[in-house]
Amino acid sequence: MKEPPSSSSTSSGSSRPPLLQEPRGFGMNVSPFRGGMNGQMGGGPRGGGGLFNSPMPDSGGLMGSGQGQGGPFMGGAGGPGGASLSAMGQPQPGLPQQGAVLMVYGLNKDKMNADRIFNLLCLYGNIVRIKFLKTKEGCAMVQMGDALAVERAVANLNNTTFFGCKMQLGYSKQAFLADVQQPYDLPDGTPSFKDYMGNKNNRFINPEMASKNRIQPPSKILHFFNTPPGLDEETLKQVFLEGEVVEPKSIKLFPSKTERSSSGLLEFNNISEALEALVVGNHAPIPNPNSKFPFIMKLCFSSSRHIPNKMAE
Repeated sequence: MKEPPSSSSTSSGSSRPPLLQEPRGFGMNVSPFRGGMNGQMGGGPRGGGGLFNSPMPDSGGLMGSGQGQGGPFMGGAGGPGGASLSAMGQPQPGLPQQGAVLMVYGLNKDKMNADRIFNLLCLYGNIVRIKFLKTKEGCAMVQMGDALAVERAVANLNNTTFFGCKMQLGYSKQAFLADVQQPYDLPDGTPSFKDYMGNKNNRFINPEMASKNRIQPPSKILHFFNTPPGLDEETLKQVFLEGEVVEPKSIKLFPSKTERSSSGLLEFNNISEALEALVVGNHAPIPNPNSKFPFIMKLCFSSSRHIPNKMAE
């Protein structure tokens, strides 16, 4: 489109609408991604710049305070499920790229694999792909659903120690992770690359799911849920013993509000033990006595400092 003569720009403005029309139409196909910063998937006049230039203020537990309903929802830079372009590994046309790819260093190469990284990072955002680097031992790259998920992971997990190693997190310059057709095997025999697009264990898939998450830093107490009704402590302990990690020193089963599932708290001696238990036990299948299909136990960090003798619930 040729720019009209400058003299017409000072006239009645009849030539300006065509100039503005294309950017408006152009932006429509990425507005969910740009608008997530200004609210809950809304477009808004401020929706574009903050995501790519600097983090927005923490107005709702966004960076790990865990306060309020806003943080987990706003965590999807396109809203949960709104990272359609970035999550699929496609660069956003016409927009500067802010990393949705996380660098992970210092992993225990014998204990960690793609699923265990997923089990930890899924607390802070959707996971798209995970790739271990063959040339850098204990190093992996993780494409998350959006840039804010990466920021939350770094803010809450950087320099945490588990399995005898200090994990360090950083930002990658890559916009996305390409598919790996022939991944190599990790020491435990699992593939070095996995795609989690569409994985049902992602917790920010839609607004309803995302609103249930509480962004918390690691703690020595884990909250477990989505377990069978009538669950006993020995069954829980067995999950961690089979994963070769320390079992919880204290278990609190919540009074069941429904006969469909159970939940409670697990207390460990320290944060490192809780981290190890989470990467091993999160999404572990728990036998269901009433069905051939097991429950998939879900774990997250609790805001509780200790397990009280009596629960208010």
